[in-house]
Amino acid sequence: MTERATFFVRLALTLLAAPVLALGSTASSAQPAKGAAGPSVELRPLFATAPDIVEGKRLADVSCMRCHGANGISATAGVPHIAGQRAPYIYLQLRAYLQGVRPQSAMTGAVKFLSDDALVKVSAYYGTLEPARPAPAPAAKPGTTAAKQDPLQAGKAAAAACGGCHGDNGVSKTPGSPSLVGLDPKYLVAASKAYKTGQRKHDLMKSLVAGLSDADLANMALFYALQKPARAGTPAAGDAAAGKATAAACAGCHGNTGVAAEPANPSLAGQDAQYLATATQAYKDGTRKDETMKGLVASLDDRAIKNIAAFYAAQQPQAPKVRKPLSLGELSERCDRCHGLNGNSVDPLMPAIAAQRADWLEQVLNTYHTGSRKSTAMAAMTSVLSDAETRELAAHYSRQTSRAVVFIALPPK
Repeated sequence: MTERATFFVRLALTLLAAPVLALGSTASSAQPAKGAAGPSVELRPLFATAPDIVEGKRLADVSCMRCHGANGISATAGVPHIAGQRAPYIYLQLRAYLQGVRPQSAMTGAVKFLSDDALVKVSAYYGTLEPARPAPAPAAKPGTTAAKQDPLQAGKAAAAACGGCHGDNGVSKTPGSPSLVGLDPKYLVAASKAYKTGQRKHDLMKSLVAGLSDADLANMALFYALQKPARAGTPAAGDAAAGKATAAACAGCHGNTGVAAEPANPSLAGQDAQYLATATQAYKDGTRKDETMKGLVASLDDRAIKNIAAFYAAQQPQAPKVRKPLSLGELSERCDRCHGLNGNSVDPLMPAIAAQRADWLEQVLNTYHTGSRKSTAMAAMTSVLSDAETRELAAHYSRQTSRAVVFIALPPK
């Protein structure tokens, strides 16, 4: 055994708060573990014997099998596999339900009549079972490759046809064509779809976006959002100083200097002035449908519209708060730090997630993201995940091979 492996074994035996399954042990029957579930629990080793495992199976068949399946392999959507799970982790979660630390659920009813000794035995039983098999990898669709395309590269490719009017990096040098940098992806996707459906009238734009899928539009919007923002390289005909006062009524949605706080509202800072004037006129005459905008610009004459456009064109655009997406490898590396290589935890208090049901993993990640399930570390990890990344991570770990862990009692030196 290597020095590193010896360290982990000793650590596990020192920190263990619930049953350690020791092969060939002659220890007495399982005894209740002391302390409440959670970081402050009193941690000590505990051994489970063969009769304890048999009793644990009997209790599990009565209390757990209906939901978690025979031998801990769940066939029910949203219900996790628990076969081969780390016994101390199972024990602490059961105690959390019993003590009301975890929210009321079907689990609360399942454990409320079980003694602490029974929880130990049930946990030990599930810890001895063969883990679930990994989910199969999805079959590649005809004409596609298994490798996932980088969204930024995909967005750049989708945006190639836009460079002639909007600039290679989304900074317009063509009067009348808007810059696409500094815009939140949600707004840019919505605007593109409006051209696609004909809600916004523009024959050239409609033809250009007609063949783009929702994924193409999302990738393209992400590409532009991550480009360095700069003012459009086009002239502005109006009076920027005069436009500042008139633009005060626009600040509620578009920000004092044209940098919108809400993703659904476009930022106007650094935008091409001619495009802004044309778009404002379109809201005024009803060519673009938006009752709020129509009411705000109804009293503006051509001079005022040009002045507002000149004011916003002179402002410095800012990059939206969008992060560069992490690859699946980068995301899983972060998860592996706590949950073990490929989701096979070597920490007895940390759940193994390899070969777990993808729908369950996705559900749990979302509860940490929303805060309905509490964990400072998990809240930080999930706060940056998009819905697509959450699904991708859950699917990834469901396809990993689950491996059991046996803790070995070492003799003293």
